[in-house]
Amino acid sequence: MIRRLKYQEIDFDKYAACIENSVQKNWYARKDVLDQLSGNWHILVEGDYQAVMPVPIRKKFGLNLVVMPLFCQQLGVFAQEDQQIINDRFLNFLKKKYMVFSYAFNDQNFFSENLAKRKNYIIPVSDYSVLRRKKYFKGRKSTAKCAQHLTYREIEFNEVHFSFMQKNFKGLNKEGDVEKYKNYLHFLHENKFLKLAGAYLGEKLINISVLIDEGDQLSLLGLINDEAYRDENGPTFLIDQILSLYIHEKKFNFMGSNIRGIEVFFKSFGAGLLEYPVWENKILKKFF
Repeated sequence: MIRRLKYQEIDFDKYAACIENSVQKNWYARKDVLDQLSGNWHILVEGDYQAVMPVPIRKKFGLNLVVMPLFCQQLGVFAQEDQQIINDRFLNFLKKKYMVFSYAFNDQNFFSENLAKRKNYIIPVSDYSVLRRKKYFKGRKSTAKCAQHLTYREIEFNEVHFSFMQKNFKGLNKEGDVEKYKNYLHFLHENKFLKLAGAYLGEKLINISVLIDEGDQLSLLGLINDEAYRDENGPTFLIDQILSLYIHEKKFNFMGSNIRGIEVFFKSFGAGLLEYPVWENKILKKFF
């Protein structure tokens, strides 16, 4: 039997244990991450936390809507094994009890209903030399080779580097979204999850990669480029350098994109496709 629990009713020790021991375990379902990105969230729970599903809530026009928070890619059902019949029950409960704008499940959740899919790209732990020789696209190998005049440095999170990000970041037009991004970076930095790497032309910073370091995985939160130096191929240089340093011990998660050019860029490093299901209320989306 599935129950709905509001934030103050959740047993967070049992919740954390369920997430930690689940086959679907991911970064976004952590309590501290959801507290930072959503603030207001419930869970759906089956039995004595045998399966859980976090549900982010956002108030809009006086209504409580289920909306995926900014920078939160996948949530969904978490349990020791993934069972379609249980996932279906959670999905049906969600649709019945909540006003859902959009909700993204994780790439391990499967349903009898044909849900829309979004794309994610991941490189598993690999031998870098083999990855570059066998999996890189020919053009990507050539571009990486041409960018070796640049210098790679891992850098601190500070006002100078955030100013570079803010000046060159694309896709965050709202002032509130920029503030959320900055707060999230502070959270990652304070909790030692943030890794920043810069590409330099001489002493000039021209690109920054923003990574979440989960220990066994690096996730690309942002790749920020000074367009005046586009011909220097800084993005390729940064990703190639990061893979050379870390792919032997950490997976690399590109965090996905349905934009064709970005998708091809990710694939060109030998990343494999992992799709995740999404349920959206088309009527609500049209209304809002």
